Amino acid sequence: MAAAPDELREITTALGAQRIAVRRSTRRTRTISARREGDRVLVLAPARRSAEEEGLIRRVVERVLVRERNARDRSPDLGPAGASALAVRAERLIGEHFPGLEPPASIEWVTNQSTRWGSASIRARTIRLSHVLAGMPEWVVDSVIVHELAHLIEPSHSPRFWALCRRYPRTDEARAYLAGVEHGMRLREPDSQPSSEPRSSSGES
Repeated sequence: MAAAPDELREITTALGAQRIAVRRSTRRTRTISARREGDRVLVLAPARRSAEEEGLIRRVVERVLVRERNARDRSPDLGPAGASALAVRAERLIGEHFPGLEPPASIEWVTNQSTRWGSASIRARTIRLSHVLAGMPEWVVDSVIVHELAHLIEPSHSPRFWALCRRYPRTDEARAYLAGVEHGMRLREPDSQPSSEPRSSSGES
């Protein structure tokens, strides 16, 4: 049986008018969730309508809009000034945890790295950090930087690598924090296809 077409319309929220697409599923019996898809907010709803549905739809759409507004407010500086600040931060962490290590050739925020918190190119000695980290506690961001700096010394996730990472005393705490963030990301989109978890990795860019 073919799925019903999305219901396209516009609703008024506390943050203004928003175009939405309501996609109904027989797999859902009670919950309603939403996520951004292009210029619309996709609402995933049960096939059977309920009396309180409109209020619930407005509420989940507003949550998406609030998350987007908060993300804009805390977006990192993606230009030279932001990269310069990251370079200073990396040099501080090298001095504290990896004395003598040559600083990376570059370290920058990127917006096209949605499935990894950070990445390091061993050959080019460059580090890239996902902009999703912006707004997280500084000690969490520092732990990701340390993780990628450790990859410049040890490419694999070997025992030696983790020993290097744990020179930063809050490494395990930061890993638990990021695991919680990843879990929340998956819970917000229960009907979406599984994707790679955000993670840190090394390799050649």
